[in-house]
Amino acid sequence: MLGSTHGTLTTDSRRARVVACGEQPGPAVHGRPADVDDLDVGGRPLYGDVPDLDRFFRPESVAVIGASDTEGRPNTGITRQLLDWAERVGARLHPVHPSRPSVFGIPCVASVAELPGQVDLAVLLVADPLPVIEELAEAKVKFAVVFASGFAETGEEGAAAQDRLAAAVRRSGMRLLGPNTNLNAFERFREDLDGPAIALITQSGHQGRPVFALQELGIRLSHWAPTGNEADLETADFLSYFAEQPDVGAIACYIEGLRDGRSFLLAADRAARRKVPVIAVKVGRTETGARTAASHTGKLTGADAVVDAAMRQYGVIRVDGLDELQDTAALLARARPPRADGVVVYSISGGTGAHFADLATEAGLRLPTLSDAKQAELHQWIPQYLSVANPVDNGGHPVGDQRGRKIIDAILDDPSVGVLICPVTGPFPPLSDKLVQDLVDAAEQTDKLVCVVWGSPVGTEPAYREVLLGSSRVATFRTVGNCITAVRAYLDHHRFTASYRSPLDEAPRTTSPSFRKAQALMRPGQQLSEHAAKQLLRAYGIRVPREQLVTSAAAAVRAAGLVGYPVVMKASGAQIAHKTELGLVKIGLTSASQVRDAYRELTDIARYEGVSLDGVLVCQMVERGVEMVVGVTHDDLFGPTVTVGLGGVLVEVLRDAAVRVPPFTEEQARDMLGDLRGRPLLDGVRGRPPADVDALVEVVLRVQRMAMELGDELAELDINPLVVLPRGQGAVALDALVVCR
Repeated sequence: MLGSTHGTLTTDSRRARVVACGEQPGPAVHGRPADVDDLDVGGRPLYGDVPDLDRFFRPESVAVIGASDTEGRPNTGITRQLLDWAERVGARLHPVHPSRPSVFGIPCVASVAELPGQVDLAVLLVADPLPVIEELAEAKVKFAVVFASGFAETGEEGAAAQDRLAAAVRRSGMRLLGPNTNLNAFERFREDLDGPAIALITQSGHQGRPVFALQELGIRLSHWAPTGNEADLETADFLSYFAEQPDVGAIACYIEGLRDGRSFLLAADRAARRKVPVIAVKVGRTETGARTAASHTGKLTGADAVVDAAMRQYGVIRVDGLDELQDTAALLARARPPRADGVVVYSISGGTGAHFADLATEAGLRLPTLSDAKQAELHQWIPQYLSVANPVDNGGHPVGDQRGRKIIDAILDDPSVGVLICPVTGPFPPLSDKLVQDLVDAAEQTDKLVCVVWGSPVGTEPAYREVLLGSSRVATFRTVGNCITAVRAYLDHHRFTASYRSPLDEAPRTTSPSFRKAQALMRPGQQLSEHAAKQLLRAYGIRVPREQLVTSAAAAVRAAGLVGYPVVMKASGAQIAHKTELGLVKIGLTSASQVRDAYRELTDIARYEGVSLDGVLVCQMVERGVEMVVGVTHDDLFGPTVTVGLGGVLVEVLRDAAVRVPPFTEEQARDMLGDLRGRPLLDGVRGRPPADVDALVEVVLRVQRMAMELGDELAELDINPLVVLPRGQGAVALDALVVCR
């Protein structure tokens, strides 16, 4: 759809541009160094590496540096846990201590150099890990874990120490977990559970405890990666690795900050391609939360709107609370793909069903009205005066006999139904006991999702502890909100992955013919004049009004005649950001005398304000259309980002905008418009014609191309307003602000 903006550069010419710009080859891809074919037009990697972490989680030999068996010392407890873990995974443990002959009866060596044979994993229980890292490098140890704190989480001095540690690890070829991490990777996982497992990634060990505790409810966990400060191994590494593990049904993450946004997106893309759900709590929605997270992990949290959009682009399910993380991960790990997206609410109380239906519908779940034939079938067992359209109210009594199971089977037999949800607000034996047993039995016979909300605050009832939690087929929740969140995520995930086309596969590898023209217009560290900014837009095929730059009143009159009355006149200068506020814009000029007067007034104001001009623009006046804004900003985590929203003064008043991280597809560009509260304006309101949405999407894609090609040189682009004309007439950029890096 980009037309002339598609590039025809060869791989060799792209390689030449990489060298000329001083860019370095990308990170390793699938175990080999990335070459230019693995990079987009901005030199960013298109595919993520999958680190081989098998020997981290299942080592054959483990060295504990600073091992201890002296009771009361912190290192002793850690050594004991590592000893137990090594025995469980079948690894040999080698204690290392300069003054101990043995630890827990195991012979101890004095230094790393004396370790017998190859060591897969070294755990450092020392205050200063840097000297030991260099020793481990010489011993060719594959992995190391550093528990010590006092690094980037403490400020500038600690950050510098962490940089030195990271540099030493890079030189060594070893991979490192930490610093500022803990023992969670070496927990005792239950081995008596079956089914798909949850793999857990956390930057705070304590925040992973609720998910780890799911094992007590019969839900299997396979791995736990506590990433700490991520001097080397980061969330993205474990995400990529877990997505490749056949027994992992879902990946649950608690993220305080991302070390590298691009790496995270490449890992999320891998999970999306393999249809592995990723559920994440990401700290930093508020300024306070972001500041606290930074102090804890020493990493950037990123602008939250960009983080949120980036996650949605690659199918990462973002939840707010640890309870939502638990329930959503548990459901997505174990539930089969839906047969349909229709949700039926079934209850023994009309009030319960109506309340739940309100909340579910408001959350975006689809509650289809059951067919007349299905309602007639249900009324064989449910009194006629009760509603069975959806929600289905059985009135209570049918639950107590053979009718209860028949009702459930009839609902699940409906092809429009993919999910049955039964809220039980509180135990009411024997009805509630019989109800949940029927639901469990029915769930075993169907491939559709059956959910129960057990609302009792007690949670000790046999119907809950034994029947519901004893079922691997029924998804059980304790709150209505968590059930709705999880079911919506379940349906959204399968809808997303069913049609997922990775935007990375469609990212341009070569620059467009527009790139060289655009590069010649850039002025490092400067803001372009409106005239130069519009030349940049023209280079990428974005339409601007007919206009001429003039430097005299007479030239302005001639230009107005060529452009066509009425005209708009604007002062054009490199440092003018808000022309309207300074009175440097005149609109609706219809005669030569008005144009002459406007020229003199604009230049007088500029002289008075001390503004340097490169001339005055005489522009075609475009009146009819929807004002939008399309822009580019540079995010610290993700690099160039593209924004679209309502334009003109509304952009500052309503702040109604959507953002995406390049590359994104045309479909995702259209989805951006769907995120806007003002989207109906583009469809035509109060008799106005529908706007040319296709032309708007075209501009967004061209701006994306600009962002990707000029990402290292473009600090900010703001097209405002972009007037979207009636359908079939295109879109025109009336003004543009460009700031170069």
